[in-house]
This record gives sequence, structure tokens and C-alpha cells, in this order.
Amino acid sequence: MMAISKRAFKDEKISLLGLGCMRFPTIKEGSEEIDEEKALEIVDYAYKHGINYFDTAHGYHGGLSEPFMGKALKRYPRESFYLATKMPPWNLKTPQDVQNIFESQLRRCQVDYFDFYLFHAQNKEMFKRCVDLDVYGYLQKKREEGKIRFLGFSFHDTPEVLEQILDTYHWDFVQIQLNYLDWELQDAKGQYELLAQRGIPAIIMEPVRGGALADLGKQANDVLKQAAPSRSVASWAIRYAAQLPNVMTVLSGMSNLEQLSDNINTLSPLEPLTVAEQKTLETALDLYRKKDMVPCTGCRYCMDCSFGVDIPKLFQIYNRYVFSKNAAQFKEELKDCPETELPQSCQKCGACMEHCPQHIDIPGTLEKMREMMEKLA
Repeated sequence: MMAISKRAFKDEKISLLGLGCMRFPTIKEGSEEIDEEKALEIVDYAYKHGINYFDTAHGYHGGLSEPFMGKALKRYPRESFYLATKMPPWNLKTPQDVQNIFESQLRRCQVDYFDFYLFHAQNKEMFKRCVDLDVYGYLQKKREEGKIRFLGFSFHDTPEVLEQILDTYHWDFVQIQLNYLDWELQDAKGQYELLAQRGIPAIIMEPVRGGALADLGKQANDVLKQAAPSRSVASWAIRYAAQLPNVMTVLSGMSNLEQLSDNINTLSPLEPLTVAEQKTLETALDLYRKKDMVPCTGCRYCMDCSFGVDIPKLFQIYNRYVFSKNAAQFKEELKDCPETELPQSCQKCGACMEHCPQHIDIPGTLEKMREMMEKLA
């Protein structure tokens, strides 16, 4: 068995694959309660195959992830693994809350110190709360006391906000969402490059986008399988993120041994994408983007609608949602539309379809969009 790839971080050697501790098997569907027997199998398999970075958080599994990881890792020498957890800003109202949560995390995880400690899910609003409560000041004291080794934050916002946070304090590392879909969609490229320019290592979350990039649909899957029959579709996403030189580790929330084994094999050792493979991945991604989208070109031959529906505009909004799955943006864009332009104004007369060069089932698609609006309301 080949060893999993590692990356140097200061004087440490971190496994290029880290175990994200937010998607363990649960005792039943819809429950947050961890199936400890199955989850222990995952932790033990990961540890025995070279994974030494474990990422939990105060709120994962409804607060049960930290205590479980405390029990699971207690069985191994403390210096043989790196444990990361996070301060939840949404739970903070006073400086005392910061102290209380941090001290409870040490107890729950059954450790004397954390190797990596993060401000959780930072954006403009959450960072302001952390600044107002001087969270950094308290955690810096804990670092001086030896209870934190490295200090960073996980991030969900724009490169501009990221730059503001980087300019405010000194950071050892930053955790960002990065995958080949979000490289442009959420400007992960801009975030990654900002960190690389400053020499701040990146920890990657959502490399497979919560499992979405493990199945791109038949056409896109076939493209990847033809290029590499023995590789899983998910492995392309893991390699894409791991090959970036400023990446310290790639986190994956693996909920079964099959996923874990596949990811370990993918990075034992890492084989960066070749130029040909990169082009193959771009082809598959293009097919994935188009998979569920309405093939509307915006020609407006279907307009004007007798009932006032702005068909091309609605299809643009629909396609953006299908691609990004950003429900908040979808609802906001629809809110800006006059009532008469919305799908519910469609009377299914079919006149628009007579002029559509793409032969789109316009009334049927508008009905699907109306149903989607009701579900997301």
C-alpha cells in the first residue's frame, strides 16, 4: 500500500487528505445522532491509512461531533494527529461566551490543546461580531498559553471581504470552499490567489461540493470514465483541489468506508491533472452545467407574451439557480420581477412555442419553475 501524500506546514507534515467530521453515519435518516460504531470504523481506517488531520466544529452533528472525536482520538497518542475545531460566532453575545465555549471544547474533545483553531464561517457580518467581542485577543492569549498552536478562520464571502479580514490580524492559515465548479462560480480562484500571494496556506472544504461533483449526470460522467475507467468521478474533484501548491490539506466529509478508501487511494500519492485531463474535466463540467438547464438562447422570438410573462428573463433566473443552487439569490431575483411577469401568469396557451427555435416546452418549464418557487417560499 502506497503512503498518502503529505504537505509541509512549518515544521509539520500534514496529510493531504483531512477527515471532515460533519457527515458521519447517523443512527437513522434525519437524525444528527452519530452511529458511533460505524463512525469509529471511519476514524480508525483514516488514521491507519495515514490521515492525521481531523476537522470538527462546535455545532457539527448538533453538537455531538466534538465529544465523539474526543472519544475516538483519545485512543491514539496525542502527538500523532492534528485536531481542528472552530469558534461559532453566532453563539457569541459577550466576551464571557468566547471563554465558556473554548473551555467547553477542550473538555468535550478531551485534549489540552488544539493544533488548528478557527473562527467559524467568517463573512462580513460574522467578522464584525468577532472584532467587537475581541475574539482574536482571547484566542491569541490561549495561543500564548499553548492551548492553540495555529490560528485561522473558515470563510464564506467575496475576495474583497477576505482581504479585509487578512489585513486586520495575523493568520497562520485560512479554510476556503474550493472545487472546479466554484473556481469561477464563487470566485474560489480569487480567494486562493489572494492567500497564495500572501503565503498563507489554504485548507480546502467542499472539494466535491457536498457530493454534487461525485455524480455529474450520465453524459459528463461518461466523459470522465472514458478518460480514466478505473477512477471515480469524485476523484477528479479531489485531485483538482489537492494539486494546487498552496493547499495544505483537502477536507472531505466521508460518510462511509467506500468514499474514504477511494479518496485515500486518489491521494496515495497525488497525481496532478495532466493538460489533457484538465481539458477533459472542462468538457465534463460544460456538460454538467447544461444538464438541467433550459436551452434558451435569449432570442426573444417567443415574446411578447399576451399575458405579460417575461419568458427569457425567467429562464435566465431559472438557469442561474439550477447551476448555483443559490435559493436566496433565486428568490431575490424573482422578488424584483413585476407580478405579471412571473410564471403564475402563464395561461398555457402555447403561442410562444410556435416561435421557439429551440422547441422548448415553455408552459411546462414555467410550471416547473412555479412549483420550485412554492417549495422555496
